[in-house]
Amino acid sequence: MADKQLIEQLQARPGMYGLNGTYHPTAMLLLGFDLARDGGLLRGFREWLIVRRGEPSSAVWYALVFQESLPGVSLRNWGRLEPEQDQRAVDHLFSLVLEFLDVRDNSESLARMYTEYHSLQAGR
Repeated sequence: MADKQLIEQLQARPGMYGLNGTYHPTAMLLLGFDLARDGGLLRGFREWLIVRRGEPSSAVWYALVFQESLPGVSLRNWGRLEPEQDQRAVDHLFSLVLEFLDVRDNSESLARMYTEYHSLQAGR
């Protein structure tokens, strides 16, 4: 199964993968898939998120997505979110991953993203 198809299937049928629609388990399952693929699924995702933000960060990708989807909500609260907050965060996560996969799978877009990322890091 192609990566994009896997993410779309996870999004469409989360229960099939043991997910309950909350952010933390969804992010951790994606992290697990990425680790199982030796970082190949989400390689460059964190850098892409940082380029989108336009400012350097030392945060991991799931924290960056969380902060973007729920501004002002502390990551420490991700196990105690309201259902609509969880849904917003999960929807945003899937949206970002699918958007990123298009960039990752296009060598020119990926090269441009890494160039922008290195420029941001150099400007620190």
